Amino acid sequence: MTDNKVYYTVETGDNLICQKCGIPLVKTEAVFEYLNNSFPVELPACPKCGFVYVPEDLALGKVLSVEKVLEDK
Repeated sequence: MTDNKVYYTVETGDNLICQKCGIPLVKTEAVFEYLNNSFPVELPACPKCGFVYVPEDLALGKVLSVEKVLEDK
């Protein structure tokens, strides 16, 4: 990523395991994109299959509030 500012990060800990691959998730840089806006985040992801874990509090909290703000513009 070229921008050093990360808007959200989730620590992986030892308890997040990919259901498909059976291996621990690792912190990975990702980008949320919505209505031509992008937001860099760090989320747990499977290093084998690429599955990215988005916690419910992020999806229904911050992401939802950002979507509403952008839609109101």
